[in-house]
Amino acid sequence: MSDMKKKVAVLGATGSIGKSTLDIIRHNSDDFEPVLFTANTNREALLCLGREFPGVPLAFSGGADGLDGIAYYGKEGLLRAVAECGADIAVNGIAGSAGLEPSLAAIEAGYTVALANKETVVMAGPLVFKRAEEKKVNILPVDSEHSAIFHLINAYGRENIDRIFLTASGGPFRTYSKEKLAQVSVQEALAHPTWKMGPKISLDSATMANKGLEVIEACRFFNMAPEEITVLVHPQSIVHSMIRLRNNAVYAQFSRPDMRLPIQEALYWPETKPSPFGALDFSQLSLEFAKPDGERFPMLPLAYEAAVRGGLYPLVYNAANEIAAETFLKEGIHFLDIPRIVRYVMERDWQGSCFNLETILETDREARQIALSLVIKKI
Repeated sequence: MSDMKKKVAVLGATGSIGKSTLDIIRHNSDDFEPVLFTANTNREALLCLGREFPGVPLAFSGGADGLDGIAYYGKEGLLRAVAECGADIAVNGIAGSAGLEPSLAAIEAGYTVALANKETVVMAGPLVFKRAEEKKVNILPVDSEHSAIFHLINAYGRENIDRIFLTASGGPFRTYSKEKLAQVSVQEALAHPTWKMGPKISLDSATMANKGLEVIEACRFFNMAPEEITVLVHPQSIVHSMIRLRNNAVYAQFSRPDMRLPIQEALYWPETKPSPFGALDFSQLSLEFAKPDGERFPMLPLAYEAAVRGGLYPLVYNAANEIAAETFLKEGIHFLDIPRIVRYVMERDWQGSCFNLETILETDREARQIALSLVIKKI
């Protein structure tokens, strides 16, 4: 890196990605300078960051104006904060569809985007990548799987790749029968065996919706057809993804399950710096791989269906899942109702283009309303 510190906006600073990003910033203060922290629900944690890093603007999108040192409020305030912060790179760790417009705001401002918010690509990949190309902005994947693929592609060349293997932990229920899945509780669904994550992504891992979203993200990020992407259940979460070249050689990225490693890779990109994260003792490793069961975990085949159909279907898959997941977390539906709701919403005709933000947001609202109507009817 140059002698100038890289200015970093941390979007979703109080969530799991934000906390990991801040850990890297604290330990590399000679290289990075935070210029914005945002949060949606945890106001107190945001204010604590303001006290730790005096002078860094704070944006709280989940509430009204106050007199507590927070400079920006509400959704419009959040987008204005992103536009005005003067970052070199914005780490987007916002959960769910709420991360789309901040991603676009960062692109419009000309920042590199370190993207942990997969919904940005799932909902609006064609629009996002078109605007990034026009603005000459780099989008760097921060999901551990997509970070692995990104670096493997850079090493071996997209033209040489025959297949991508996305690994999945399988979540806490990978050995459960369908009958047992019908009875699982919210607490069980949030108890991820290898990763420490927020409630939404933990639940998505349990249903395999998270891997479904990652399949769609990989299709759009790396210009791969759905049939060129294979998901493998790998409960140890050590192999983060693999590529197979046209000569059948397979290359993989191995590290301990620690999100700080792919975040650091994005923050320092295109350089690679020494890291204390993710080191492995291969003498202690025993790795296993298995084919996912689409019958017990239908959110994965539904994602493939959305990817094959393209257009607005990935957006609809995400919108319906967000409503179903939110309702399950409030104990309003059963675990197996989640894919039922998503399947029902996807049965509508969602042909159309996702190159226009107005169309994207309107379709998202419509899909959510249909999903909510099912929740109200108790499906």
